[in-house]
Amino acid sequence: MSACDDDSRTFRLKAIGGLSDIPRQEWDALANPGWRLDPGGKLSPAPLESKSADAESVSPQTTFNPFISHDFLSILEEAGCVGRRAGWLPQHLILEDPDGRAVAALPCYLKSHSMGEYVFDHAWADAYERAGGSYYPKLQCSVPFTPATGRRFLTGPDIDRQAAIAALAQGLQDLCALREASSAHITFMEEEEWDAAGEHGYLLRTDQQFHWENRNYSDFEGFLGDLASRKRKQIRKERREAVAAGIEIERLTGKDLTEAHWDAFHDFYEDTGARKWGRPYLNRRFFSLLGERLGERVLLVMARREGRYIAGALNLVGSHALFGRNWGCIEEHPFLHFEVCYYQAIDHAIEQGLPRVEAGAQGAHKLARGYLPSLTRSAHYIAHPGLRDAVADYLERERRAVEQEGAYIRDEHSPFRKA
Repeated sequence: MSACDDDSRTFRLKAIGGLSDIPRQEWDALANPGWRLDPGGKLSPAPLESKSADAESVSPQTTFNPFISHDFLSILEEAGCVGRRAGWLPQHLILEDPDGRAVAALPCYLKSHSMGEYVFDHAWADAYERAGGSYYPKLQCSVPFTPATGRRFLTGPDIDRQAAIAALAQGLQDLCALREASSAHITFMEEEEWDAAGEHGYLLRTDQQFHWENRNYSDFEGFLGDLASRKRKQIRKERREAVAAGIEIERLTGKDLTEAHWDAFHDFYEDTGARKWGRPYLNRRFFSLLGERLGERVLLVMARREGRYIAGALNLVGSHALFGRNWGCIEEHPFLHFEVCYYQAIDHAIEQGLPRVEAGAQGAHKLARGYLPSLTRSAHYIAHPGLRDAVADYLERERRAVEQEGAYIRDEHSPFRKA
């Protein structure tokens, strides 16, 4: 599609129509270099192999993120959760070296709507269409239906990372023109990538989520000891009342996950999703494939009463964080949502020594449960100059507001004891 030159060598940039067009090992070497993901999701460190003379000067990735793995993204494609009919057409950008070997990548989709993204641009679309433009199709660089921060510009040790980001950022704009898309959006990206995108002319946006931070706690009581007395008492009360109706909590992972568990969880997910946002994004086949290929990275928290599962929460586990993703229930019980989604996640993170729990989008109610505001970042390329100028002005004001709100919450409403 386009080319870049590096030391007189020609690199080629192309768009592929799905993860089946690139070998699993080749993609994962870019997405999570330094890690080996065995079938079933068992994770282990792997030595970085590089043919580059400058490889030692490139910092290897020290964290593993399950969402950008070949397994997770290909499961979405195979299950039909993404694809033309879903309005998420894969257009993954691949940067190849002169030998045809992938040295960088960017997960990307051509979209006909703005659903399942968690970074909202509906007002931009409405304004552009009222002015006579066509906002769709657009390009979306993200993990579908997943508001979790992670790398988007995927690079291995055989290429200069900043040069690769520059090539992919320009290639994304070229792809916009080729597909007659109005814009390109890179969402839930890491700060280093966000800064680089800004240098290449992308508009910068921020928002906030609520994350729990592990301060080397030995157990849940240690965490409670850091909270203000009133918050500590409230959480203890919530945990007691959540299971007061004879409810049992189970944590399932790996080979303990069965199709019966996925049947029950899918029912919860469908029921809750239909009531909240109309059409759930994930289908039953997705959950089976997830358990089969990434079961060791899954933490499924299930609540059971009188021998029947009544609620559950799906989490994925990286090397550095536990990511809360989906919740559902068929019975309502006081505080059960907090127990299954938030407190069980904290318990697991402490037991496994994970530094952080990311509990997904929205939810200022998480603050009282020990989750503090954390910035999320996105970058946006808009082809039309008029729309671009209007959005740029809005984003400048929005960034200031987000920063001020986060600082105010941490300073004035933190659940933790004052130093």
